[in-house]
Amino acid sequence: MQSIITSQWRQPHATGEFSTGVSLHSHTSVSEETLGFIHALVTALPGLKRVFEFYRRRSERYGIVLDYARANWRPPLQPRMAYDVESRQVQRLGLNPLVSITDHDSIEAPMLLRTIPSSRHIPVSLEWSAPFGKTVFHLGIHNLPSRSGVEWMLRFQRYTAEAQAVARAADNPEEMDARLLSMLRELHESPQTLIVFNHPLWDLHKVGPAHRREVSRFLRQAGRTIHAIELNGLRHVRENRDAAQLARETGHLVISGGDRHGLEPNANINLTSAASFTEFVEEIRVDRVSHVHFMPQYQDRWEQRILRSTLNAVTDFPEFMPGWQRWDERAFHPDQDGVMRSFAELWPKGHAPRLLQTAIHLVRLSGVRGLSAPLSLAFPGVNRLEHELGAGMEWV
Repeated sequence: MQSIITSQWRQPHATGEFSTGVSLHSHTSVSEETLGFIHALVTALPGLKRVFEFYRRRSERYGIVLDYARANWRPPLQPRMAYDVESRQVQRLGLNPLVSITDHDSIEAPMLLRTIPSSRHIPVSLEWSAPFGKTVFHLGIHNLPSRSGVEWMLRFQRYTAEAQAVARAADNPEEMDARLLSMLRELHESPQTLIVFNHPLWDLHKVGPAHRREVSRFLRQAGRTIHAIELNGLRHVRENRDAAQLARETGHLVISGGDRHGLEPNANINLTSAASFTEFVEEIRVDRVSHVHFMPQYQDRWEQRILRSTLNAVTDFPEFMPGWQRWDERAFHPDQDGVMRSFAELWPKGHAPRLLQTAIHLVRLSGVRGLSAPLSLAFPGVNRLEHELGAGMEWV
């Protein structure tokens, strides 16, 4: 087993030994993303808190109770645009690109891209939200067999729904855990499929200390059906250092995963000489060799990169196709009858209220004019990247 980690700012010539760059874990307009980040902005900026409280009360007069759990936004880039963003970054390094798009619980984007000659080779992949014990893990399932991809997607969705119901009822979760592990073993039997544990230490669902305990239990029980642990391009360097240590302790490879949601391409890639994605999977699963290469954008302040990605959710893009240009056309909320509709459809006059437009404009300016640095005080555990993540690190 050999894991190598390099960076473009410390080892710019590391790419010269390879012919291919692999972009793993990125999202398109198909992904449904939680609007929970609104809470972070509201907490960080007291002015916005008053604005949203005002519109919360006003929405209730129209019979709509703001539901951040069901509300969602979609990343701005359509599948072909997302594929091109990732491909171009790899090509600028002089490498051939292999791109695996992993929308949340959906294979719609890769299936669509496979109808286009230039992207026909794209793997059928997704990011599966898989409940386990007291938490939920995000698993990167890459390169599903084409003939059974749709069937697997239905099985993933069915498992997630049933496991969530069991969790709510507190009824025999051990049975669901065993079922998940059985599904992973079945996936593992397909030699072309790659299973990655995405951002394992991110307690996305705010479970608390139990999340880390469930990570350890899951890795013990899943064993080699998990082929690699992700170093995430959108997570803080400290968390990635801990993920690398977790991989050392459990005998797993580390692998890249940019987790792009906005316009910025993935902040890391894998370097390889594989000519196809299936060959790359064999390199990870059989040869057990992985070379993770961090891109220059990972040097930027973590909170500013998060803010840039967030701003993409509330930015208008006039050059996009009609119906996807305004930010409120890409954000959705249940109407009075519980039917998901875009915010643009829900506004009383078809446009966001003036006060809300002004507040969002100020948030955009905070990013465009470089005024976002003070916002770091509102995000816990944030600091400037002082040391490169394992630059040149290697273990066998």
